[in-house]
Amino acid sequence: MIVQNKTKVTILIAIGSLLLGAVIGSFAGELIKAAIPNGIVKEVFLRSIDISMGPAALDLIMFTITLGISFKINLIGIVGIGAAYYLLRFWR
Repeated sequence: MIVQNKTKVTILIAIGSLLLGAVIGSFAGELIKAAIPNGIVKEVFLRSIDISMGPAALDLIMFTITLGISFKINLIGIVGIGAAYYLLRFWR
């Protein structure tokens, strides 16, 4: 029982670390976007792919719930995920 809980915690830490790396990478991308002048370098590092699902609406007569999710992936975000993965492997 203890091993199963430890495995769940380890998986949650790994997923959380990778998501944190993606958020930090995206934030770094926004900072780079503001700092680098327009040109090919800016285009390469900051070109992004938008992946989205939704919106999906659920009408429950009294109220309506609308759900959707969107991901914006760029090279700097992938670098952030890679750095988070490296740090996660290093600290284990």
